[in-house]
Order: sequence, then structure tokens, then C-alpha cells
Amino acid sequence: MGSRVISSAKEFYNTLRSLQDQESNNPFIHEEDTQILKMNGNKIPVLNIYCGNQPVFICEKPVPKIYEPDDQPMTKTSNCANEDAANEDTANEDDDDAEDDANSLPELGPQPLTIMKARQLLSWYTLSQNANVSAVDNNPALHPLWVRCDMSDPARTAWVGAETVCTGNKVSAVKLYSITCKGSTVDKKALITLDVLKQEHKKRHPPSSTAIKGSARFSLFGSTVVENTTVESQSIVTVDFKWSHVESVLETPPLSSTATLNIRVAFGDMRSPMYEMYRELEFLQSLADGLRTGETEWMEPLESTSAVNLTKAFLEELQGTAKTLQEDAAKTAENSKPTTDMDTPIFNSFLERGDLDFVEQLWVRMKKSVTSYQDIGDCLKLVTEALRYGDIKPWIHRDSSSSLSKLILQSYHQQIDHVSLTGVTPVHMLLEMGLDKMRKDYINYLIGEELTTLNHLCYFLSTEVDPQEQVIRLRKLHHLLEVIMTGGTFLGLPYDRLFLLTQSCLQHYKTCPYDEEHEFKLQIKPALISHFYQKENPVLWKAEVSSGHGPHEVRTSVQLSDRPLVDHVIFEADPNETVNVDSEDPAFFTTMVCCSLVNFV
Repeated sequence: MGSRVISSAKEFYNTLRSLQDQESNNPFIHEEDTQILKMNGNKIPVLNIYCGNQPVFICEKPVPKIYEPDDQPMTKTSNCANEDAANEDTANEDDDDAEDDANSLPELGPQPLTIMKARQLLSWYTLSQNANVSAVDNNPALHPLWVRCDMSDPARTAWVGAETVCTGNKVSAVKLYSITCKGSTVDKKALITLDVLKQEHKKRHPPSSTAIKGSARFSLFGSTVVENTTVESQSIVTVDFKWSHVESVLETPPLSSTATLNIRVAFGDMRSPMYEMYRELEFLQSLADGLRTGETEWMEPLESTSAVNLTKAFLEELQGTAKTLQEDAAKTAENSKPTTDMDTPIFNSFLERGDLDFVEQLWVRMKKSVTSYQDIGDCLKLVTEALRYGDIKPWIHRDSSSSLSKLILQSYHQQIDHVSLTGVTPVHMLLEMGLDKMRKDYINYLIGEELTTLNHLCYFLSTEVDPQEQVIRLRKLHHLLEVIMTGGTFLGLPYDRLFLLTQSCLQHYKTCPYDEEHEFKLQIKPALISHFYQKENPVLWKAEVSSGHGPHEVRTSVQLSDRPLVDHVIFEADPNETVNVDSEDPAFFTTMVCCSLVNFV
């Protein structure tokens, strides 16, 4: 019996070792009833605090294969033509019904294993790491192992885990974890107390000096609850607190806590002061995509007047020969502007510039009105002809770098190069105009607010890279500005925090690819945002008792959360609990993590 167990442990070790050495993260089926995944621990919320970003093995039950119409066996048909036709019609109907049924089936999430199977996997893992077992070689350390459980035991265990402890290059111990969960309750008296938490810790560890720490997360901006339904927001601002000397469950973090802001913004919110800039950037992106793919998705024009007529009116305004037409065009443009929350004093005061040159003003008119390549070509043809014949002498910024700006400089000396406005040339010229204008917009705000210097912006403002890359770098700057606006206008952070946040964002995007999902972090003093959280309930609150030091430190913790931290089990409401619909008290799910240390020497 013992040799069979050791043999199974070695086989399990070889499987894990093979997966650990592979670069691929594809799932592996072990003994038909267990699926093994390799992933980063931070992808699973309940494991994040213990695993962080390190790779771990996840064991779970393989997801059952959903019935597909193509899997059904072929049916025999007779030689009768009429019967063949009838059977074919019936088969087609059956296929359609089966396909509808398959499409209507809910997608199955992760599936747990039984607690007995989970304990077996943990015993194999532990044996394979114990060099004192005679038949086991001195195996190198494996990634931590975590197993999903079905909570069928009295303790309602949702996860069990194991992690090696090394002394030098040798595995000297294993930490065994168990995670138990309870459904939500609004009764605070039913929640675990700190004394009970300390007793749970002492059950597994000999008397020693212990420390108890607290942590909590509050949502400052994000999901809201409307009529008992959670409405998710893509923009999320949370703050994480950590402190020592916890005195009671769910206590508010003291002002002496360390606090970290987490900011993730979503683009395209019409309530944002950056919405106009976002639309402008989207138009710029559509032009760049059109040059790359040959097809452009034109945005809905914001002007009722055509692009050509707007350009004519603009040129005639410069010539001073059609003042009336210019006033009519201005009125039309004003009336056709959408009346949304984007036209806010915040946007006007923070981002609009009053020093737009000729090329930038032309860009503003064209981005709101062009709907085809023909529009772009016709508008630029009007401008180049006016320059060639000396009808206009527009001014431009000294550092303008677009092709049209160069033609304007040449017009000052009445020597204009011939430009063939065919093919993609007009689109390329318009893209350059937009890139030039938006770069100045971002510079105007960041430099004007003294949040950075031109030297720190060189990477983002470079014109030496291709237009596609220039647009990507502008998107990075826009993302940065969205984050800064959130910190400044919503949170009211002081200048020194906004300066550090700006430097952090700039440094991140100089080396990292563009990522709208990235969460930027900033250390702050709790007093700066105390009015946001002190009267609110946390979305996550945690107390942790610890003892020991270094790799032999062991911890016992309880986490209270506004939603389950386990995704493979459905929690049902407690039938014995009476819910007061008028109560403002939040419901909390309880998750408890216990740790045991098994020494091999």
C-alpha cells in the first residue's frame, strides 16, 4: 500500500515538474478526473494575498464537454426517395433544435473536486517534496499547489493548498493551507471575532508571540447598486489600507494606515472632461487604421454643413471677403454641436487652447465634418490652391511639422512644391495635422500645470517613428491624462501627489505597451481622502494573525467581502436569517484561511 502511494506521488510529481518546465500554460488532464492549470496566483482573488504574481498549479475537475450537434451519430435512411427527403427535413430540424439547445446552455465555470480527492493530491505533493521518504529522490521545489474543493465537508472547505519552504536549495518543510467560506450575512454578531481568530491560530501553532494586522479596500468610484442590481463601471478607483494593532472586526482604518490608490479608467464616458479629446483621438485612430488596412470607418459627423463648405467659409473668412457667409457657417456649427455634458467648464478651462494656428483650426473643422476620402482631398485642394495663388497668408506655430505647414512656409516665399492630392496622400496629410495639434494639446496641459517637462515627454512626442506608432504614443498620453483628471477633478489630490502620479504614468508607458486595463497605483496619506471612506463600508476587510519569521512564518486570516471570493461554488441565502429590506447594513461573505507548517527535518 505504501509503495503504491509513493509511486502515485512520484507520478504526480513528474507531471507537475513537466508542466513547470514548459512555457505553455495549456491545461493537462491527470488520471482523467483532474485538470491541472499553470497560472499566476494573482488571477484568483482569494489566492492573490498568498501567491501574488508567482506561478501556481491549480487542480480542478475537468469541465464536462457540452453537447454539440456535430457529435450526434449518423442515422440510417431507406432507399425510398420520399422517405429520404422526409428524413432529411427531420434531421435538419433536429440539428437546428440541437444547435439552439447547445447555444442556450450556460457556459460552465471552474468545477471543484471532492475534498477526499483534494487531500489525496496534497498528500502526493507533500510526499514528493519530502527527501526523508526513502523512495523519493531529492526533488527540486515545485510551484505552490492549490485545489478547488466542493465545500461538502462540515468545515465547508473551498480550497486547499500546499507551498514548499526551502533551506538553501533543499525543501525543508511544506505549508498546508485550507480556505473555508460562509455565505453572506448582515448580522454583524454572526461574524467571527478577533478572539476566535486568535484561538484558531493557536490550535495549529504552539504558543508564541503573535501579531495581528488589518487591511481593507474601499471603492471610491466604480460599481453602483440600483434596485438590488449591481451596475458595473469600467472606471474604477479603489484604495487599499494596511495597519497594525487591530482592535475590532470591521474597524475603520486609522489615519496612521498606509494607503494606496488604485486607478483604472475607461475611455469614452460622455461625463468625462476628456470626452472631446477622446473623440478627437478616435478620429485620428480611424485615419491611421485606414492607412494601414485600406478601409476607414468614418465617424458620425458633428456638423450639418459639409466639410468642403466649412473649408470654403474658413478660407473666405481669412480673405475677409465673405464675412456674412462666415457668420452663417459659425451659427450652423454652433447649432449642430451636440448638447451633452462634455461641454463643461472643466473641459473648457483645462484642455481647450486659445492659440490654434491655421492648420489646427482647419483640422478642427475637418474632423467634425469629413465622411470620405473625397472630402479630405477636396478640402486640401481648396487650401493648396489658395496658398498657391496667394489668396491667404495664414500663420502657423514655429514648431509645426505637418506637410501642410511646410507648404504654408513655402508660400511665404511664393515657392510651393507641387502636391499630388491622390491616393492616400490627403489622408496622410490630415493625419499629420491631427497628430501635430493633439501633441500640442497634451503639452499645453502637462507643461502648463507643471506636471512634467518637455525632456520627459520626448518619447511621446517623437515624429521620427511611423504614424501608427505616433498614434499609439498619443493614446498613452491620453490614458495618462485621464488618470490625472480622475485624481485631480474627482479625488481633489494636491499638486505633489498629481506630480508623482504623472511621473509614474510616464515612466510606465516609456517601457510598457499601451493597455487600457492597466491599474495605476499611488501612495497617499489617508487624511487626503478620509471624507470618501470614513462613513462608507469596505468592499473587503481582513484581519490576519501571524507568528514565526521569514519563510517559516504562518498566518491565519479572515476576510469579509461584499461578494464571494470563491467562483466555483454557488452560495445560497441562509433560510434562518431574516432580511430587512429597509436596512442599510451591508451583507458580508466570510472567507477564512488557515495555515499549518509541516517540517521534514
